[in-house]
Amino acid sequence: MLFRRWKTEGLEPGAKIESQNEIVNSCDFSLITVIKALKDLEAEGVIRRQVGKGSYLVTTPWAEAHWRIGFFYNRDVVGGGIFNNAFYTRMVVAIEKGVVSDGHEFVLGSFNHDAMPTYIWDSLDAVILTGITDETNTEGLKGTTSQVSLIDLFIDGMPFHSFRLDFAKPFVDMFRDGLERSRRYLYLDSEIISREQAARRSGFHEAHQSLDPTSQVAVLTVNQEVGADKTDGLMAAIEEFKPDVVCGYVHRNWRDLIQDRYSNKIQVYGYVLDSERPGFVVKTDEWMGQVLPEIYQNLANRRSDLEHHVYPAKFIR
Repeated sequence: MLFRRWKTEGLEPGAKIESQNEIVNSCDFSLITVIKALKDLEAEGVIRRQVGKGSYLVTTPWAEAHWRIGFFYNRDVVGGGIFNNAFYTRMVVAIEKGVVSDGHEFVLGSFNHDAMPTYIWDSLDAVILTGITDETNTEGLKGTTSQVSLIDLFIDGMPFHSFRLDFAKPFVDMFRDGLERSRRYLYLDSEIISREQAARRSGFHEAHQSLDPTSQVAVLTVNQEVGADKTDGLMAAIEEFKPDVVCGYVHRNWRDLIQDRYSNKIQVYGYVLDSERPGFVVKTDEWMGQVLPEIYQNLANRRSDLEHHVYPAKFIR
């Protein structure tokens, strides 16, 4: 219990700890039990007690030479499992590669909208979470001692570091690329509601209004995770709207379906990782080269100010 408290507070060697009476007042243990625990910690060399001054940490046993870092995804979002999803597969492989190469331990797991395995997270030094949406119950996050980092998400009011993908410039580049000819854009918006989903849609509309407001735009809601085989609505929208560009949340199977049926007359730009095909592309090695050092730094200094980091995607035409 004491290690959990001190780990959460980010105490380092030399830090002063609570008095035995303060510990008793904040837990269910008796004074005799607390006195014995503190004596045992002193005998083990974990704390140093100075008469009239208090007790101080000498070592931090919970801080090992290497860290245990977990990556957890939302199974309610990635319904078929993470390795059935090219986007998340590339992300987890990049994180694992970086963590293991740096000499740390990697753990992979999942959660769902209703419950998070915080009892597992308490045994880890840091967890990286992805797939949190407006349906996800995030109350459990407040109780874990593990350092939490959020991938591609900001949550206002939550004390977590965030690493977000920025698609503002790629949208601008896409519209700028089409200025010389009249174009019709069909944006595929995800029905999985989240702040990042809304931010991406907003970035698309802002780029349209600022760069090419005369071009025609339509929006179609899709489920790119569990609705990959349900393409009737998508193909009907293409037949009706007759877009020159289909972009946004494009499942990898839809790209070939669209281009095979329309003889490459329609350009398709989706959100992709590590691809040389047209789209809004993120290089995972570069991204993790930003993310992991920040996580390590924050582990070394748990009292550091919270930061929201942004990694810019690139437009490949």
